[in-house]
Amino acid sequence: MTFFLFLICFVIGIINLITYLAVLNEIFNTMILLIKRHTKCGKAFITTFFIVTVFILSSCNPLIEEGVNKKDLGKDIELVTDYGSIIMRLSDETPKHRNNFIRMVNMNFLDSMSFYRVINTFLIQTGKDVPENIPGLIDAEIRPELYHRRGSVNAARADDDLNPGQASANFHFTIIQGKVYSDSLLEVSEQRINNWRAYNKVINDPVNEKLYDRLKEMYGRRADRDSIDMIRGEILALAGEEMERMEKYRIPGEHRQVYKTVGGAAHLDQNYTVFGEVVKGMDIVDKIASVETDRRDSPLDDVMIITARLIKRKNYDE
Repeated sequence: MTFFLFLICFVIGIINLITYLAVLNEIFNTMILLIKRHTKCGKAFITTFFIVTVFILSSCNPLIEEGVNKKDLGKDIELVTDYGSIIMRLSDETPKHRNNFIRMVNMNFLDSMSFYRVINTFLIQTGKDVPENIPGLIDAEIRPELYHRRGSVNAARADDDLNPGQASANFHFTIIQGKVYSDSLLEVSEQRINNWRAYNKVINDPVNEKLYDRLKEMYGRRADRDSIDMIRGEILALAGEEMERMEKYRIPGEHRQVYKTVGGAAHLDQNYTVFGEVVKGMDIVDKIASVETDRRDSPLDDVMIITARLIKRKNYDE
């Protein structure tokens, strides 16, 4: 079924391309006739004039970077899944993640990609490793105003032990389904956030460089779990001391209200990059989040992104 839908999309794309080229050819021939009728210019001049005109028109939509045009920045992303469409809007506050996502859509990188991790009342996750010619990581763009409310889109990443800069995996991302919080659950989330922040400060502190190097070396040679936990225990002890000294993060009042009414995944704040949100299709996210999974949170039956595309941005009721 998925292959059949992909084949239909492919054929439609080819037909549209042929139609576009035919229209362009008609415009070119019409211009030649009109200019010949009113001037004595030769075909070489007319051809040059046409090329210059096309260049000028194309400059209205300049290339921002490879695979990303200026007009792309004002569009939304539609993910067409087995369960229906999810429409996402990317944040201008995270330009590296925004541009990377647009580039991947333009490369058809999301087509036929599956949601490989699904946890009801938490998130749905998809992605795949990028080719060797594309950087595997994107610098973190963690912004205080972008938080993990229901419908937010965040970048997955490796744990701090192997990724102290909290860089995002180039193309693994999640959509937050989330849950509604009470005040007491938000306090627990704040504790988790601050524990992570303290731990990250310790491993990034030059004073602890040798200790952290030992931890990386153990991961590198795949040491046994007990040996790794021994080093991590030392780091956790230092993180506990850091917690006593550092200024604690508090979830802002506006965010707390959203978590208590709309819901989300508050404990992820300030540790992962949020780079967009779902503006239509959270009912589809809910359907995907409720599918049956195995012990590793993988759907028993594949849930696919059939295709992804840029679409015109508009206001939605959701």
